[in-house]
Amino acid sequence: MLDDLYYLMMEAVEEARAALAEGEVPVGAVLAGPDAGILARAHNRPIGLNDPTAHAEILALRRGGEVLGNYRLNGCTLVVTIEPCPMCMGAAVHARIARVVFGAFDPKTGAAGSLYDLGRDARLNHRIEIVPGIMQGACQDLMRRFFRERRGR
Repeated sequence: MLDDLYYLMMEAVEEARAALAEGEVPVGAVLAGPDAGILARAHNRPIGLNDPTAHAEILALRRGGEVLGNYRLNGCTLVVTIEPCPMCMGAAVHARIARVVFGAFDPKTGAAGSLYDLGRDARLNHRIEIVPGIMQGACQDLMRRFFRERRGR
């Protein structure tokens, strides 16, 4: 299973690199089905799409729903380079995602354990297994590079 997660995270990192090349915040996501096969992949596109909801996770969930022909993504795993924000974790809960795997923590807006823990909140109607820290260094490096370049350092 761990090998599958590293493979999926490498694919998500490639998506994050695509976002970086487009001038977007470098976040990539991959949605895997219950068999660990990739159903959808996406990267951040809020600037390019003029859409504040066009986070990598949201775009991957939308494509996954289209592929499966269902808004419920039971048994699926969402793999993301950075800990999802509240909007994205909320969407994962509503989609009934089984597992969220992420690389780097986001202490400012993370909703999978850092600032909030929506996936494991007993007050909600669905719980999500959270697997943090897969390829954390590579994921952090992309974010650091983006913000360093943005600040002109």
